[in-house]
Amino acid sequence: MELKVINDKGQSSAALSASDELFGREYNEDLVHQLVVAYQANARSGNSKQKNRAEVRHTTKKPFAQKGTGRARAGMSSSPLWRGGGKIFPNTGIENYEQKVNRKMYRAGFAAILSKLVAENRLVVVESLSVDSPKTKQFADKIKALGLSDTRVLVITDSLDENLYLSSRNLPNVLVLEAYQADPVSLVRFPRVVVTRNAVAKIEEMFA
Repeated sequence: MELKVINDKGQSSAALSASDELFGREYNEDLVHQLVVAYQANARSGNSKQKNRAEVRHTTKKPFAQKGTGRARAGMSSSPLWRGGGKIFPNTGIENYEQKVNRKMYRAGFAAILSKLVAENRLVVVESLSVDSPKTKQFADKIKALGLSDTRVLVITDSLDENLYLSSRNLPNVLVLEAYQADPVSLVRFPRVVVTRNAVAKIEEMFA
């Protein structure tokens, strides 16, 4: 399939021939959802720790008499039923939230997201994107020239030099990544995605 290409001034350039398997795939919402959930789950550290009734600090003295008070019997204030007591099924701090996604599923889901971006005209392919010096204003002007200054933008380049990184990090609505760093969550989260011509070739090489 042919992808429209523009230069960094927003002017049309020579079209790019891209893989139908990667950019013209049918969208699979269930697969994309599974991929995004798994990606976020695998990013969890799982180190949240809670105390059970044996670990909370408490006295072993019986709170009140077994009979005669009219209240339900209680043996210790560490009971999970009491405020300040231990948790019944606490997080141990070593939880594993990892979800397995095999390579074939990951590639299919990634391709489905890219194809959806193309179908909805949310993917912008540019010849190249660079700045002469680490100035935020220079990079912001380039984003404005592409007509994307009023939305959140994900920029994917084949290589990220220091000037491009430094000039983009102060823009709250812009995230710049190299092709190998692109992930499903970022592709779904940003309304517009800018990809350089060389980055398209690198992505095709990665998923070939």
